[in-house]
Amino acid sequence: MCELFAISSKTPTRVTFSLEEFKRHGCLTGPHCDGWGLAFYEGANAQVFRETEPAAGSGWMDFLQHHQHRSQCVISHIRLGTQGGRSLRNTQPFSRELHGRTHVFAHNGDLKFSKSALQLSHFSPIGDTDSEYVFCYLMDQIASLWQNEPPSLAHRRTVVNDVFMRFAPFGPANFLYSDGDCLYAFANMRTQENGKIEPPGLYYLCRHCAFDPNAIPLSGAQLEGDIQKIVLFASVPLSDEDWVPFERDQLIVTRGGQIQHQALEQRTRG
Repeated sequence: MCELFAISSKTPTRVTFSLEEFKRHGCLTGPHCDGWGLAFYEGANAQVFRETEPAAGSGWMDFLQHHQHRSQCVISHIRLGTQGGRSLRNTQPFSRELHGRTHVFAHNGDLKFSKSALQLSHFSPIGDTDSEYVFCYLMDQIASLWQNEPPSLAHRRTVVNDVFMRFAPFGPANFLYSDGDCLYAFANMRTQENGKIEPPGLYYLCRHCAFDPNAIPLSGAQLEGDIQKIVLFASVPLSDEDWVPFERDQLIVTRGGQIQHQALEQRTRG
């Protein structure tokens, strides 16, 4: 399965991906050989980098290593394709514009639903992955909320959660989504090291401290900043710190390095 990583930070933060470790996740020590992508937010706009080549052999990764971006929100994805061929149109994260904001989405999992049964109106997939269909469906649902100003977080959160819960019964559904204001992380389950598909689908870590160059670095990323409040999300723990596993069907919403909403949704399972 794919791997996800994201941060929500109080202030614009430099995210330096450790080339050695990140490349090994992308087709050396892991099976994620079908491309990678990074989205860096600057205010409501996001700059998205995507490539179909494995991260392990990517010269573009070298470029990003030496041309770092400061951002309050970063979403990244390393792909192991389950639906859709290896092509740029199927490489995540996906992005769309809505009311002057870049909306970014990434998914880890394999959802078995009928794409033809989805009623899409304003947004259509460019590729043919289950992930992009979910994203377009989400964008259709929230589009009616966005008028001249962003809707309340409560309204956005409800719609986002309802959409994610709709797709959760179809398989591993671990989502990262940002509307240029908040970062939403939802998880149910993923393929674990024992081969079983079970929770947790994501982990999160809260850091509220001054930057310490001698601190234990993340294996996937290193963070720089002043006095910081940072929330990190990852498919698997990236350091020896106390990462917290998501419960099944849990949604966490962050803004500026602080958790705004954290809830466990209940549903009836047959």
